[in-house]
Amino acid sequence: MNTPDRNPLDILKSALLLEMRGRSFYSKVAAQTDKESVKAFFTMMAEEEEQHVRELSKQYKAYKAEGVFVPSVTDTENREVADKVMTEGLKKQIDAAGFEAAAVAAAMSMEERAIRLYSDQAKVAADTEERAIYHWLADWERRHLEMLAEIDRDLTEDVWNDNNFWPF
Repeated sequence: MNTPDRNPLDILKSALLLEMRGRSFYSKVAAQTDKESVKAFFTMMAEEEEQHVRELSKQYKAYKAEGVFVPSVTDTENREVADKVMTEGLKKQIDAAGFEAAAVAAAMSMEERAIRLYSDQAKVAADTEERAIYHWLADWERRHLEMLAEIDRDLTEDVWNDNNFWPF
């Protein structure tokens, strides 16, 4: 069941706002970097957030008009694109203490918020289609977080290696 102050339309509006902010953020980072691998990665992230905006908009319109969620094609992520973009070149082009690394850290926080929202709503959603959409979104955002966390771990290790932080 949904809490009284968080009905499905409110959740969808919050989700749309999260996704639009993510799309805007990733687009801005892509536009501000001159490093091709970094640009490709953040462009891919922005495009995926745009797909989420489209799906959530479709669900919002259907729920507002009919009071139901509509079946959805929710397995459209192209992992091959993500794998091509997640290259060693990308990690090498990000300065561990620079703008892009800060963007990775900020993006991790945004993805964690989205995962929480979608996971929490999936637990209480009464409608099967609604639950499926939130599970799909939470899983996709987890994959985003995993990619970002991998980059962040590698950048952190680079800093540690460069500064002899290892105790052995």
